[in-house]
Amino acid sequence: MMNGGGMGGMGLMWVFGLLVLAGVIVLVVVLVKTLSGRSSNTGAPDHGRAPGADPGRGREILQERYARGELSAEEYRERLQTLEDDGR
Repeated sequence: MMNGGGMGGMGLMWVFGLLVLAGVIVLVVVLVKTLSGRSSNTGAPDHGRAPGADPGRGREILQERYARGELSAEEYRERLQTLEDDGR
């Protein structure tokens, strides 16, 4: 014969087990992100640029937008000049 709390205890065990499983999954995700090199401290010197900014990439994007016709010749020259001024 079962006591009245037999199934209630089993349900509590399921909830606790799911919470532990969720905690382990969160821990694994945090560890993977930390160890995958996505930290902001990459050891590279900071020259006042945004993280991940490549000086040549801005020019490439500008050329692509000009080639697609998104920029007029005047806008292209103006933005190119701005990029060159920021690079100094």
